[in-house]
Amino acid sequence: MTVSADPQESVVVVVTSEEALDAGNANDFKVAVAKMIQPGAQLVLDMRGIKFIDSSGLGAILSCLRQLNDQGGDLKLCGMNKPVRALFELVRMHRVFEIFNTRDEAVRSYAL
Repeated sequence: MTVSADPQESVVVVVTSEEALDAGNANDFKVAVAKMIQPGAQLVLDMRGIKFIDSSGLGAILSCLRQLNDQGGDLKLCGMNKPVRALFELVRMHRVFEIFNTRDEAVRSYAL
């Protein structure tokens, strides 16, 4: 799995090359994002390319949020397609994460 970091001011935008975040690659995702976690880090996960996510993928994203929160950081999400957004709402994860339509909105939200 390829996970890239795109620094924008004090925020790091995380993008994955995979179309699915599932049991097959969730651990690789967690390992890749863990390398980007530093005290006070502000990350945005751009999910435009993710077409499918399962419970393992949700767990991986939640694990990243917990690691960031433990170090005084935060993780926000953006760019979800309708099926992925519907899953987040079904399992009430939209109450755990701040979710934005666009990358710019998510990045700007850290300045507020």
